[in-house]
Amino acid sequence: MPPFDREGALKSAEKALKQGRIDVAIAEYVKVVEAQPRDWNSANALGDLFVRANQLDKGLAQFTRIADHLAEEGFYPKAAALYKKILKLRPEDEYALLQSADLAAKQGTLADAKKLLQTVVELRKKRGDKKGAAEVSIRLGTLDPDDLDARLKAAKSAAEMGDTATALREYRDVAARLDKQDKGAEALAAWQAAFDLDQSDDQARTRLFAAYLAGGAPDQARKVARGSAELKEVAQAYEKAGKGDAVLDVLSAVAELDPSDLEVRASLALAYVSRGDLDRARQFLSPETAGANAGLWLTLAEMELRGGRAAEGRAAVVQALTLDRDQAQNAVALGCRLAEANAEAGYLCIDAVADAALAENDYAAAAVGLHEFTIRVRSHIVALMRLVEICVDGGLESTMYEAQAQLADAYLEEGRALEARIISEDLVAREPWNRANLDRFRRALVALGEADPDAIIADRLSGDSPFMATDKLDLNEGVSFDTPPPPPAPPPPLAAAPAAAPASGKKKAPAPPPPAEEGAIELDLTAALAAAAEPPGPPPPTPPAPRSLDQVFRGLRDEAGRQSSEEGAAEQYRLALTYHDMGMVDDAIKALEAAARSPRQRFDAASMLGRLYLERKETPNAIEWLERAAEAPAPTPDAGRALLYDLAQTLETTGESARALAVFVELESESGGYRDVAGCIDRLSKVQARG
Repeated sequence: MPPFDREGALKSAEKALKQGRIDVAIAEYVKVVEAQPRDWNSANALGDLFVRANQLDKGLAQFTRIADHLAEEGFYPKAAALYKKILKLRPEDEYALLQSADLAAKQGTLADAKKLLQTVVELRKKRGDKKGAAEVSIRLGTLDPDDLDARLKAAKSAAEMGDTATALREYRDVAARLDKQDKGAEALAAWQAAFDLDQSDDQARTRLFAAYLAGGAPDQARKVARGSAELKEVAQAYEKAGKGDAVLDVLSAVAELDPSDLEVRASLALAYVSRGDLDRARQFLSPETAGANAGLWLTLAEMELRGGRAAEGRAAVVQALTLDRDQAQNAVALGCRLAEANAEAGYLCIDAVADAALAENDYAAAAVGLHEFTIRVRSHIVALMRLVEICVDGGLESTMYEAQAQLADAYLEEGRALEARIISEDLVAREPWNRANLDRFRRALVALGEADPDAIIADRLSGDSPFMATDKLDLNEGVSFDTPPPPPAPPPPLAAAPAAAPASGKKKAPAPPPPAEEGAIELDLTAALAAAAEPPGPPPPTPPAPRSLDQVFRGLRDEAGRQSSEEGAAEQYRLALTYHDMGMVDDAIKALEAAARSPRQRFDAASMLGRLYLERKETPNAIEWLERAAEAPAPTPDAGRALLYDLAQTLETTGESARALAVFVELESESGGYRDVAGCIDRLSKVQARG
């Protein structure tokens, strides 16, 4: 087959055009283009002929084919010119518009590119192609890397269309650019949009978390927080904002994520306990959580005891006291608080405190806890019995008698009259003038069915009854329990009967009586007959008439009162020391005031009262009690000097310089050179001289 004659075909086309035969010219050009597809001049000429022949589609196809090739080859200006030619012939040609926009962007004419793309958007919207319009909008938005607003719009459109990859790419890049421009709020919105699309995006999440915390938005920070460490930061932010409920909610989430985080669990337990929500607190508090925190052990004890778990609750109290002996006061308060709803639960707590105190031989501290409990639960027999036992062992007589009285009343309430009689009888023996004790005794006797209780009471108060004896009779005198008793002495040998009367003529001694027969009873009536022969002696004295109860009272009240007051004062002073050690200052003051009534305890009690009032900044009361102490004899010279020194200094601080000077002078006269007394006298003397 001969080769195609391109030149001949082109000449034939030219002749045909001159003859006006356009269809013949088109046919010739078609031959050339088909034989030589890369003959772009001939293709362009063919396109023009199609347009002249009103075959627009065929003409535009030729122009498009040429423009696409030129664009691929990098001849952007020539390709753009052809697309522009197409748009003149058909302005709504979307392909030409899009290609022209692409070429304009590549050549840096972004304004032209945006205009062309916007034309496509409008065309697609006009015909109802929303998806197509969105696609072009995305392209329009991403056209200019520096047009961040357009890119955000494009990202939103991409997200709406489901093009997650494009949306994420745009959101992330725009957010990073906004961060560099210090546009934090706008950047945060972009990061949030990216995170909403892909919550596995750790870059976006980390940036959001830091920004929300720094911006004081813990609600937003919590939504993006991951792990217990970040949740704890959120909890701290809520705490700063004063949102307590939110703090607990977040910490609960931390405890759920990490059950081994004992610190968080302990914080939750304490928080819920402070709110009175023990059920919720119980979810977080355990022996492991409490650890070495004595306060938490007491909290655990309260929950266990309120929940009816007696053994566990008492063990928790013991552990708290083992870790910190100073928790005794809190444990006593807990026991008293528990007793308001459950006396037995409260007693378990108090009993543990008593055991801990007794382990250190501190009977007063053990008694204090039980005493506080029995004030609130007055008829708890077990607690009262324990209190009496401790008072007996510790020599706390005043508290013991008070507890005995309560115990007798409790027995009477329970219908246990015999026990009540035994205790009330003992109380009457000690304080026979006490009407309350007599009443207890009488009630017990009535309950036991005694026909004449007053006669029994009178008998007890007469002084003849062994129950009222004040002097103990020692029936073991001469008996030793350390060595066995000596064996009994053997009976003396029988003397032999004389054979004959002595020759001296003296009166013969009577013969011994004959031996008694076996089984017989030997009676010696000699002494009885001799006594009968003697004249009768004077009659025995008439016993005095029995005294009335009031007479007995007057006879016993003074002596017993003197004995009990000193014992009670000493016990009150010991209790005051215990109250002070336990931090119960108000109770210590009351006990010291009672102890100060006794001359023997006045110095120690009054001086301690004065110093307690000084600690409380109650200076007038402090001066009053220090002066009372100064009036009492001091147990040692050093104690007396220290008291006068404290009194003088206290007077000086209140502006009573003259009185202070007088005390310092007295102190110096008794013991020269004590501390800085000489200097104080010199200073105050000058003050007085100036005054």
